[in-house]
Amino acid sequence: MSFNLKKSLGQHFLIDQNVLNQIGQAIFDLRPISNLIEIGPGMGALTDQIIDIECKSYSVIEKDDRFVTELSEKFPKLKGHIFHQDVLAFDWEKWGQKDNTVVGNYPYNISNLIMFWIIENPDYVINSVGMFQKEVAKRLSAVHGSKDYGILSILTQALYEVNYLFDIPATAFDPPPKVVSGVIKMHRLETPKADFRKLKHLVKMAFNLRRKMLSNSLKSMQWTDETLFLRVKNLRPEQLSIDDFCELSKFVKL
Repeated sequence: MSFNLKKSLGQHFLIDQNVLNQIGQAIFDLRPISNLIEIGPGMGALTDQIIDIECKSYSVIEKDDRFVTELSEKFPKLKGHIFHQDVLAFDWEKWGQKDNTVVGNYPYNISNLIMFWIIENPDYVINSVGMFQKEVAKRLSAVHGSKDYGILSILTQALYEVNYLFDIPATAFDPPPKVVSGVIKMHRLETPKADFRKLKHLVKMAFNLRRKMLSNSLKSMQWTDETLFLRVKNLRPEQLSIDDFCELSKFVKL
């Protein structure tokens, strides 16, 4: 199939077979899988690796209309299971299935948004294996005290166990991007570490003034009990661990 890449969709296609094998194996390692959803399969390079995985259903979400017909012809198993739409408009409630594993080589230009789409719907997403720009992947898996630690690290790890698996060089793609990529594996925690709405409100306010003390960035925050805040108010947000933020969020008044 001959086509021009759509820069607006952040298209860089993974062509290195060894890397595709590694991602495919990481997905197989998540078994048992109930419902498998692949984001942005494009020409089906990753799909080809995992199409025969044992699961109740295998669906793909593809925005580019040029690939929709191609995918159904190349993979008959996908007929009737291709959502021709923007992934961010996918309606989890309408989908209705709770036990979903989300995978994909995510477009760089919306990878942050895809992560929020996942972590804001943890009732629906149990596991995930995804490829991101390395900068984003490092933020997802960052630990307290590292320079990459921030909002995405805290919100994701409050809900999921996150593991950085491996780097992918630019040479593994056609056309090669200007960045290195990284693959992340996520598994939902049995119990969330915090109320997501409260935690999101807290960390966004805290990191909005990353270099300021919490007494500054959280001065307009309302609390049901100020005791813990008064203990940490002279610290900067990167000095608090994920567990610290989760504990503090219990006292956020929305």
